[in-house]
Parts: sequence; C-alpha cells; structure tokens
Amino acid sequence: MPERELRCVICDGDMMFEVPPCPDDHDECPELVCTRCGAAEVVAPIVVHLWGKLPQVPHQRRAA
Repeated sequence: MPERELRCVICDGDMMFEVPPCPDDHDECPELVCTRCGAAEVVAPIVVHLWGKLPQVPHQRRAA
C-alpha cells in the first residue's frame, strides 16, 4: 500500500496519503500521512465485541 487518495480533514480535500517509515516492522502499517500537510490517519478495522443478549426493545403499538 504505497500511496492512496483519502479525504484530509486538515486540507479539506482529497489528497494523496503515503505510508511513513515504520520502525515496528509491520507487514502493512495502519498509519498513513497526508503528502501535503503531514496529518496522520490510522486505517484499521474496528472490532466490536458483544457479550450476552441484546436489550429487548418494546414493540410499537399500532392504531386500530
């Protein structure tokens, strides 16, 4: 993933983002940097864990 175009909130437009040098030896570094202003973006999947049952929502009553 050398470069890709994303929306930069600092530049307020679509800009090219590149992967900075990564000292952590990741296979694919989740951090990208705007080539114009240097703003960092972390591109990583969000994982949500749910435990137990979801709360039950009461059914809406219908008019007769």
